[in-house]
Amino acid sequence: MNANNQVPPITEEDIAEFLVQTPDFFERQAQVLTGVHMVSPYGNRTVSLQERQAEMLRDKIKGLEHRIMDMMRNGSQNHHTIDRIHHWTCDVVKTRNPLQLPEVLAESLAQHFEVPHVALRLWDVAETYLNEPFAQGISADARSFASSLSTPYCGPNVGVEPAGWLPDSAQVQSVVLLPLRDGAILGDTPAWGLLVLGSPDPARFQADMDTDLLERIGEIAASVLCRLR
Repeated sequence: MNANNQVPPITEEDIAEFLVQTPDFFERQAQVLTGVHMVSPYGNRTVSLQERQAEMLRDKIKGLEHRIMDMMRNGSQNHHTIDRIHHWTCDVVKTRNPLQLPEVLAESLAQHFEVPHVALRLWDVAETYLNEPFAQGISADARSFASSLSTPYCGPNVGVEPAGWLPDSAQVQSVVLLPLRDGAILGDTPAWGLLVLGSPDPARFQADMDTDLLERIGEIAASVLCRLR
């Protein structure tokens, strides 16, 4: 026979394609299901094709169960976060005296979100509040830096001036810097305040963390504190 006329060998892909295109094969050849044996990944034992299919199905079910548990866990965490936002907002909104707003906002935020250190500074406030602690000790560089933030800063405490506003700032390892400005926190209008969160845990605030919640906190804070301007 001429070598050029030889039939190419059947490959595994050919067999797999045949089985896919011939779904009634195992109906006609039912004995194959029990006759084919393979090594189970769960120990060095031999199982039939049917048993292996059952194991694969159980693995798939376990994977779906884990996904459902993750969804339930995320749902519980989201509900907890909504409760925190609700209680913090209520504390701030019911504060009638504008002079008490910065203190209530910071203390309530620390309590409900379990943030060890919180600091707040405002500038361009009304003349009535120019001598208040929250309007003091703010350099021009700090104001410029706050306005340059187009997103919340999350990450290590690198020693910028606003981190020094935190109580026990030497113990703070990670920080969040939230610019307060008119409109969305992600806008480009000049900032007139800065909310600073700090933690001694270097992993509490990280550069790759989601900032959606922080953005909402910053926008709520700015909406309330604008009464002091």
